[in-house]
Amino acid sequence: MDYTQILIKPLISEKGTFLKENAGQVTFYVYRNADKLQVKKAVEEAFSVTVNAVNIVVKKPVDRIFSRGRTRRLGRVPGFKKAYVTLKPGDKIEFFEGV
Repeated sequence: MDYTQILIKPLISEKGTFLKENAGQVTFYVYRNADKLQVKKAVEEAFSVTVNAVNIVVKKPVDRIFSRGRTRRLGRVPGFKKAYVTLKPGDKIEFFEGV
């Protein structure tokens, strides 16, 4: 599988920015069936960096009731898979710099 199919998009948030600056970690939304080795190879291939570790978090889909006034509708909030990638000290991904 190509790295463009595994790495969906980078996750830029307050926690992600804190981890990037202090722990040398970057976060990505990843393909639901991707495992740690595939994510590691994809990041190394895409950005030419050395990856020390990959941690994955899975958020399952949730059913919700959305209401507007008297109208109630049943909806579904989609789940996602997120990867925290720890880079070798000294390596940086240019995409995240300046954010």
